[in-house]
Amino acid sequence: MSYHVTKKVFEVIDMATNAKTKAEKIEILQKHQTQALKDVLLGTYDDYVEWNLPDGKPPYEPADENGIPSNLLKQTKKFNNIVKGGPGDKFPAFKREMIFIRLIESIHPKDAELLLKMVVKKQLGKGITKKLVEEAFPRLIRIKPPT
Repeated sequence: MSYHVTKKVFEVIDMATNAKTKAEKIEILQKHQTQALKDVLLGTYDDYVEWNLPDGKPPYEPADENGIPSNLLKQTKKFNNIVKGGPGDKFPAFKREMIFIRLIESIHPKDAELLLKMVVKKQLGKGITKKLVEEAFPRLIRIKPPT
């Protein structure tokens, strides 16, 4: 009997970062794709996704790696509350920030680090570029034309 173990987003990004070639990076991303992985890639590299959070790293306590109450696979639906144009626009800024802090405190610390990179649009790992994501998942991200 074989079964597929779903990897955490940071595990997939780490594997892709450590892959030697662009083709291997793409293969890893595609093989281990989850909605959470795609949501993080979209949130990081899509030019039209803007995060509605204050600048700077929020104060938070990273979760204990061994007693993590949740995982990113279950939490990405909360992104709607912290993205510009989402329902969270109606919330006061402190409430959006609290939603984000609770989210990153409830997941694996390495996934939390990825989300901190995502909201400032920072590359997630070595070689995990906008161009690579475009090749791995055509039509996932939108890129603004040069002005």
